[in-house]
Amino acid sequence: MEKIRRLLAFCFVVVSASAINFELTPAVSAAPVDAVAIADHFSSVKSMSGDFVQSDPRGEKTSGRFFLQRPGKIRFNYTGQSGISLIADGQSVVVYNKKLKTSRLYALSKTPLKLLLDDKVKFSGNRLKGIKDDGAQVTIKLADKSAFGNSNITMVFDRKSLDLRRWSITDERGQSTTVTLSNVREGVRAPPGTFMIDYAANREFNTTTK
Repeated sequence: MEKIRRLLAFCFVVVSASAINFELTPAVSAAPVDAVAIADHFSSVKSMSGDFVQSDPRGEKTSGRFFLQRPGKIRFNYTGQSGISLIADGQSVVVYNKKLKTSRLYALSKTPLKLLLDDKVKFSGNRLKGIKDDGAQVTIKLADKSAFGNSNITMVFDRKSLDLRRWSITDERGQSTTVTLSNVREGVRAPPGTFMIDYAANREFNTTTK
């Protein structure tokens, strides 16, 4: 159960925590132009797929394939014997463990993952907590205390292409899970049923909805 919680981590994601150990420039009332440009570019990517590597708070790494479709949909299929998959269908996020026959369901709006999946991503206002541009990459930290408490998400974008490279989600206990993307393709069509959550199976597993 604890491993599943770490996998969600409020949902994962993949530089180690030490890789994001820097001081971010405090956010101002209006988002910097670079943040707006990155948000617009990221919003324009309506679908993508690729490989991922996830690093949890203990430094343990897992990998697999992902599919993303705006608004609100993403799927992570983990390789290996765990039989774990994480799916967001636009309303909910579920973590399946086929091997253990367990399922955990969460409201998408209550996880930082929502900030990745909005149809129109906004890196501005009170949710923008910091931004750093080192010339090679731009790092943006977002949070929304009213929606998911003290959890936050830090995203790293390539400075030249503005493409998303990785993100880290830090939970209310300060533990970070990072996801790094590779072999990314944009504008791809996911197989039918990719983002479907089996709510009946979730009830069968006696899972409590968060």
